[in-house]
Amino acid sequence: MFRLFLPIIFFLVGATFLISSLNLPKARLGDPYGPMYYPTLVSGLLILLSVIYIIQEWRKRHDGFPELELLLKGRTPFLLISTIVLSLIYAFLFEKIGFLFSTIIFLGGLLFIINGRKKWISNIVIAICFSGLTWYSFAILLKVSLP
Repeated sequence: MFRLFLPIIFFLVGATFLISSLNLPKARLGDPYGPMYYPTLVSGLLILLSVIYIIQEWRKRHDGFPELELLLKGRTPFLLISTIVLSLIYAFLFEKIGFLFSTIIFLGGLLFIINGRKKWISNIVIAICFSGLTWYSFAILLKVSLP
């Protein structure tokens, strides 16, 4: 039954987006339903593909599930859980301390988890340079306001 977990999640996400897109306000200029077309199309496709995925996985429900065993081997569970935790911390810090510093912390933490402490110099340099270049590109070159 674990096979059906992911396609059901996709279906629920698609249904949620479909309901949300149908509740979008109408445009005051041009076609009043214009803002609804694209999200409705994408969420409808997600629901359709999720149903196909559910049917495919339902047919294979009695077969083994080697992908799950691979997912639970080695460092993979640690990497998954630590990435989720770091992402939650990043989302919390993003509004508090802004894009630049929260991205440096997030990216540095992620690189330390993946590469280990032996490559600490490259982890720090990559985290600072990537975050700085991204901030510079958006804030200075493209004039996009970042928190």
